[in-house]
Amino acid sequence: MTNPIRPTDNEARALAQSLMVNARFAALGVVTDNGAPLVTRIAFGLCPQGRPVSLVSSLSMHTRALQANPACSLLVGEPGDKGDPLTHPRLSLICRASFVRHGEDGYSELAAHYLRDHPKSKLYIDFSDFAFAQLNVTEGHLNGGFGKAFHLTAQDLGQS
Repeated sequence: MTNPIRPTDNEARALAQSLMVNARFAALGVVTDNGAPLVTRIAFGLCPQGRPVSLVSSLSMHTRALQANPACSLLVGEPGDKGDPLTHPRLSLICRASFVRHGEDGYSELAAHYLRDHPKSKLYIDFSDFAFAQLNVTEGHLNGGFGKAFHLTAQDLGQS
């Protein structure tokens, strides 16, 4: 059988990085405490260093799952208005979560940066149950459309 994964090239790297830069939300996959998978939609952004970040509440099931098991996955990229949704590019990211909480080093700078792209978050960014989940990418899988599959390293994604 022919390997469907193409050699990673600069075009694939640029498309994957563009999907990350332009995303304002993502699907987050976690493993719950009973071992079941859970997928939810989260706000998505990039920290000043270009790594994925989301503002999450400790009251949510997905945050509690990340605190117990930091392994997770993200899906960014949305179908266009026309055509088969499976022909539009999307990027799956394999990540490990870490948290930056109120009062910790870097929280204020991260909050100011995050609010530039997510201004409505100002309504709850200072609530005590909210923290930033930094999603440290270990690898990515790009589906650039039909027949355009690529495996990307963290370095390919600008995550070194």
